[in-house]
Amino acid sequence: MDSFDYFQLINLSIFYLIFIGRIVQLILSGINPIVLGTERGRVRAYLEKSIFFGLALWTFEAVSICLGLEFHLFSDLRLFSIMPLRISGVILEAAAMIIFVFAVFSFGRSWRVGIDTKTAGKLVTGGVFSVTRNPIFLFLNLFFLGTFLIYPTIFFAVSAFVVVLGNHLQVIQEERFLEKQYGKEYLEYKRDVRRYL
Repeated sequence: MDSFDYFQLINLSIFYLIFIGRIVQLILSGINPIVLGTERGRVRAYLEKSIFFGLALWTFEAVSICLGLEFHLFSDLRLFSIMPLRISGVILEAAAMIIFVFAVFSFGRSWRVGIDTKTAGKLVTGGVFSVTRNPIFLFLNLFFLGTFLIYPTIFFAVSAFVVVLGNHLQVIQEERFLEKQYGKEYLEYKRDVRRYL
């Protein structure tokens, strides 16, 4: 293991501790934070629910590469080995983690995985949301791109592409919901704060 591997494992550990911790905290306070695949067509619901399976595969592959395991679900053949790109990946991931931490705390009790049409909280516009309307999606995009730059395999390249594209499509869905849910308040916020940066 090298310093890149330790960095990746630490970031993954921090992400999962915060992610699972926030889910448990909200469930204990009577809020269901996982609202993927509800109130939509079967295909879309299936795709949304498969996100967790994809994340588990991605995490397994990342951890197996970091630990130098011989078993990989996908080829660990590197497409290139350019140190400045690996360092750029570290910078992207570090920025992503900072955004993620601020986003989770800015969200407060309004944090959900998916679009909650039944118990939507108040519109969150403070904290990191005053800089980007979609800090969680920005985090995911930067994190997956950073991982690809650190470990430039075909699997991580495809994963980054799918995540960035999927996030953008989800953002468009959420924007439609937020316009309907919050009306003028959201439109003013949308005018003042950019979608990503």
